[in-house]
Amino acid sequence: MQDLLTKTYFQNTVQDYLIAGAIIIGGMLFLRLFKRIILHRLYTWAEKTETNLDDLAVKGIERFGLPLLNFLVIYWGLHYLALSAKAQRIVEVATAAVITFFIIRLIATTIQVALHSYVRKQEGGEEKVKQLKGVMLIFNMVIWLLGALMLFDNLGYDVTTIVAGLGIGGIAIALAAQNILGDLFNYFVIFFDRPFEIGDYIVVDDKRGTVEYIGVKTTRLKSLTGEQLILSNSDLTKSRLHNFKRLERRRILFNLSIVYQTTFDQLREIPELLKKIIEDQPSVTFDRAHFAGYGASSLNFEVVYFVENSEYNFYMDTQQNINLRIFEEFQSRGIQFAYPTQTVFLAKETNAVT
Repeated sequence: MQDLLTKTYFQNTVQDYLIAGAIIIGGMLFLRLFKRIILHRLYTWAEKTETNLDDLAVKGIERFGLPLLNFLVIYWGLHYLALSAKAQRIVEVATAAVITFFIIRLIATTIQVALHSYVRKQEGGEEKVKQLKGVMLIFNMVIWLLGALMLFDNLGYDVTTIVAGLGIGGIAIALAAQNILGDLFNYFVIFFDRPFEIGDYIVVDDKRGTVEYIGVKTTRLKSLTGEQLILSNSDLTKSRLHNFKRLERRRILFNLSIVYQTTFDQLREIPELLKKIIEDQPSVTFDRAHFAGYGASSLNFEVVYFVENSEYNFYMDTQQNINLRIFEEFQSRGIQFAYPTQTVFLAKETNAVT
C-alpha cells in the first residue's frame, strides 16, 4: 500500500493526488451543506425582516459567493500539486478569467439593483423598470469591455494596441452611425431628464398620442385614431413637446357674440350671468368675463376660467354644460346670438310736386 502511495505520475505521487482530490471533494461537500443548512436559515431570517438589503445580501452569497468559493476549492486542490509550467499557466489564466467574470457580474448586478430600486420609488415605477433594458444593455457592454481589457492586461498582454484599435474603430463606427448614436444618446436624455413617461399624452408638432414604449432608438405613441406613431428619440428631444399628462389645471378662454339690438340693461347683466353659470360648475375656478369690444356685426364678450382637472373629457363635459346653460339663460332673457349679417337701411325720398 505504501509503495502505491509513493508512486509518482507527472511529478506528483498518488498520495498527492488523493490529498488534492480530498481537498476538492471535501470543500464542495462543505459548501453544499452550508447552502442547504446555513444559507436556508439565512433566507428564512431575511424574509421576516422589513428591509430588502438582507434579502439581496443572501441572494448575492448564493449567486456569487458560493460559485466563487467552489472555484477556489478547486484552485486550492490543484495548487497542492506540482504542476508543469504549461499547466500552471492554464490554471493562472483560468483563475484570472473566473475572478474577472464574477467581479463583472457583481458590478453589473449591483448597478441593476440600484437602478431598479431608484426607479421603483418614482410614480409608475413598475412601468419605468421596463425602460431599463436599454440602459442596462449599454452599461453591460461597457462593463464587459472594460473587464476584458483588465483581464488581458493582467495576463501580460499589451492592451495599448487593442485600445488604439478600438479607438480608431470607434471613430469609424461613430461616423457611419451618427443617427443611431444620436438616438441612443437622446434615449439617455429622455430616461434621466424624463420630459415624458409611459402613459403620458404628448403632442409633438402635428403628431399626438399616448406614450406606449420608449426604446433605445425610437419612441412609440398610440394615436387617438388608433394607429401607432413611431418617432426617433432625436426628433423628440429637438421638438417643442406638449405633455398634457402633467397638466394640473387647464386655462379656458372662449368668446361670445350677441346682436347689436341687445338693450343696455341686458348688456350690463351678461358678465354677472356668465360668472354665475361658470361658478355653478364643479372643479372650476372663474377668472373673468368682459364686454371685450365692438365687432363688425356683433357685440363681443371674452370669458376666462380654469378647470381644476387634467382630464380632457372632463373639460369638454364642463364646457358643454356651460354652453347649454348660456343658451338656456339667453333664450329666457331674449338675448340673441350674433352671426355674420348685413343690414341695409333704405331712406324714403319725397318728390315735391310743382
